[in-house]
Amino acid sequence: MSTQGHTWARQVKKEGEEEDPLDQLISRSGCAASHYAVQECMAAHQDWRQCQPQVQAFRDCMSEQQARRREELQRRKEQGSAHS
Repeated sequence: MSTQGHTWARQVKKEGEEEDPLDQLISRSGCAASHYAVQECMAAHQDWRQCQPQVQAFRDCMSEQQARRREELQRRKEQGSAHS
């Protein structure tokens, strides 16, 4: 049985191919650059432990984005109930 390991290289979208929903989510979050930094580090080192600064930066970016999203949803909810 052969062990191939992970292929961490970023996949290039082919013409006519739909973008992966996860890639769409990351792109909309504004955290794509830090996500790609994690992918590039993993491709180079193939060891997540060596990529902790990149992983932490991506985690921080996504946490900030989620907090902004929650605030926006709360604001919309409050505006909607004020109009009722």
